[in-house]
Amino acid sequence: MREDELDRASDLILASARAFFRAAEPPLARWSLGPAHYRALAAIRREPSLSVSDLIARLSVRKQSLARVLNELEKAGLIARRENPADRRARLLSLTPDGAVAEREASAALRDRLAQVFRATGAESVLAARRVLTALVEGEEP
Repeated sequence: MREDELDRASDLILASARAFFRAAEPPLARWSLGPAHYRALAAIRREPSLSVSDLIARLSVRKQSLARVLNELEKAGLIARRENPADRRARLLSLTPDGAVAEREASAALRDRLAQVFRATGAESVLAARRVLTALVEGEEP
């Protein structure tokens, strides 16, 4: 591929991520949350009792950045932290009932948007997109 084609693909990937996330903005705005808050809530929902250190690794974020997000989520009553019985220094994260609602609303909006796009582009496109995105995330060759 030529340099200009790769530049255009890079621009499209970044723009599509921003456009995709706009679908979640209305439900998140009701809770005064942004993308970083959603990513944390979604990861905690997918793995209840996730440790803070595991969440840092899963989201590939700095400890300081995540600390701010977790403090805001806890202050808003959307997550709870508790001591890990296996390691008293570690904290385990869980969603509160309100946190589960906020995450569910935002995830539903994202799933709806993705379903629209998948229906419009067809099964072959979905599989190809999944291969490309997986290769980008995993750092492997497609």
